[in-house]
Amino acid sequence: MSIDLQMLIAAAVLCVLLALPYTVGFVFTRGLFVVAGNREDFPAGGGWIGRSHRAHLNMVENLVPFAALVLAAQAANQADAWTALGAQVFFYSRLAHAIVYILGVPWLRTLAYLGGVTGMALVLYALVN
Repeated sequence: MSIDLQMLIAAAVLCVLLALPYTVGFVFTRGLFVVAGNREDFPAGGGWIGRSHRAHLNMVENLVPFAALVLAAQAANQADAWTALGAQVFFYSRLAHAIVYILGVPWLRTLAYLGGVTGMALVLYALVN
């Protein structure tokens, strides 16, 4: 299996795991019955719980184009060192993004986000070159 696909799988696992912290936080602060309900008029979380939720939503938003780029590179048989590097940069940047976002470190969060975008740009470069 290529590094690109390994990083895509790792990113998917990270995306799923990012739902755990804020879900547990909501259960402890609001109760299981509220969290298990329909969540209508469910207020946003505060502090680390809210940041954790937003980090997860941000990962979902970025995982879709990353997956499309990696899968397009695989389908076009253009997976190479650039796509592998881009996929690694994306994954590790997104991991760092999640950590610093949950911890509440704003400028590092922005740099990590830009790292993820750079990783996608590297995969795109391999596709159009």
